Amino acid sequence: MHTQTTPLRWYGDAGPSTDPAGIHQVLSDLDRPCFVVRTPDGIGAVSGGRVTAAASGLPLLAAAAPLPARSLGSPAFLAAHGVRHAYLAGAMAGGIASADLVIALAREGFLASYGAAGLLPETIEKALNRFAAEIPGLPYAVNLIHSPSEERLEREAVELFLRHGVRCVEASAFMNLSPHVVRYRLTGLRRTPSGAVVCDHRLIAKISRPETAERFMRPAPATLVSALLDQGLITAEQADLAKYLPMADDVTVEGDSGGHTDRRPLTALLPTILRLRDTVQHEHRYPAPIRVGAAGGLGCPTSVAAAFAMGAAYVVTGSVNQSCVESGTSKATKALLADAGIADCEMAPAADMFEMGVELQVLKKGTLFPMRAKRLYELYQAYDGLEALPDTERARLETQIMRRRLEDVWQECVGYFRRRDPEQLARAADNPKRRMALVFRWYLGMASRWSTVGDPDRVLDYQVWCGPAMGAFNDWVTASYLKAPGNRRVADVAHHLMRGAAFHTRLAQLRVAGVRIPASAADYRPVPLESPSLEGAR
Repeated sequence: MHTQTTPLRWYGDAGPSTDPAGIHQVLSDLDRPCFVVRTPDGIGAVSGGRVTAAASGLPLLAAAAPLPARSLGSPAFLAAHGVRHAYLAGAMAGGIASADLVIALAREGFLASYGAAGLLPETIEKALNRFAAEIPGLPYAVNLIHSPSEERLEREAVELFLRHGVRCVEASAFMNLSPHVVRYRLTGLRRTPSGAVVCDHRLIAKISRPETAERFMRPAPATLVSALLDQGLITAEQADLAKYLPMADDVTVEGDSGGHTDRRPLTALLPTILRLRDTVQHEHRYPAPIRVGAAGGLGCPTSVAAAFAMGAAYVVTGSVNQSCVESGTSKATKALLADAGIADCEMAPAADMFEMGVELQVLKKGTLFPMRAKRLYELYQAYDGLEALPDTERARLETQIMRRRLEDVWQECVGYFRRRDPEQLARAADNPKRRMALVFRWYLGMASRWSTVGDPDRVLDYQVWCGPAMGAFNDWVTASYLKAPGNRRVADVAHHLMRGAAFHTRLAQLRVAGVRIPASAADYRPVPLESPSLEGAR
């Protein structure tokens, strides 16, 4: 006989025979074990209790252990960051990954990174004050973006983090280590009373290339350590301890994603970085091995499950959070995102690295920004300054793209950089091509602002950072309550992605054991979290 807490649900070898909804209910009861047995009436599945062939006379075909969402990923990640789920909502610049978003996820046991990139120090400081007041003691991260063209902003951001005691930073867009990110890391170094070397400043490095990953996996470069020591920015003890720990505790492998991306397939990149991590660990023998997470293209539970199956210690989402209620972008942009498909993205020049030709991935459906931004870079490459532009090109710029005189745009740039970074103006004083770059960067920067505030007059110029995960998410939530942007809350999305990943991991375990699961019972669809069936899905 069977000891059970839910009824047996039956299905035949050829597919569902009576109750697919019941089969789904058994499979999605993730907090209890699931058993598959052969009976005279067909194949049976039951959750909870126990099934023994000797007692029941029924052959046990397969069993799956309890698999709650919190069991996915690395327990070390959970312990290090003080969270309940191996999940990070990655930073989206300009405050799109808003303070509201970070607070909402922190209260639900998730880690989130505040989108500080591109914001002035006073704006970042307001968010840090909110975290101290509204989520005291709960974990959060703040983004530090590499700013080679605006070094002052990177330096001031680190000084702000140190002043406010920020314990976790997500470093992104770094091609080489800067003295500022090294300073943040090393000022957290200390010895415990037992003599162990620990770092109170956790660093999560987002990378898309092995050479960049290796820089963060190794100790801080001796030349940068010495320079920081000479400047009095770290102590002699911290300089000495630097050689014992890697630059980063966690390295996020970013595949094809929104914003800055190399568009590399995660399935190719993640195994490469995992092997690199193992090589570096074998060489340095760190007390706590570096954890490697996965990002890029994670817009539905099956992709999240695949990332964990490949060995990711944690997963990172980005584009999908931008369409949520708590994100810092406009309702108009959220509507565009909710209508995006997996092929509705394109590469365009990046404002922060315009002169270097660096690109980022943006939404192309509903906006002309990618085409217009690319035209600006073509003009930058072809001419030595604004004065060298042909009259026809200048007129097209002023009437179609800038929609104001180029001289007026330059005056706006002067006012902006006088407040933000006067060195930019000094560099452009006798350099017409540099002035052209700043004017063109004005459009790129304003395009993201128009999108964020929802300027109705500049919809066709919206710059919306977005990757194919957005289309995958929209496809997954079709016919569910999450289809409407007004219902998308970041904690709901995080819970469903993780729970759905656990569900699909259980299905994979049963399939490997030879169990054929009806398609109608093998799809996780989100239902509202306030529903009595919170722990399940349709």
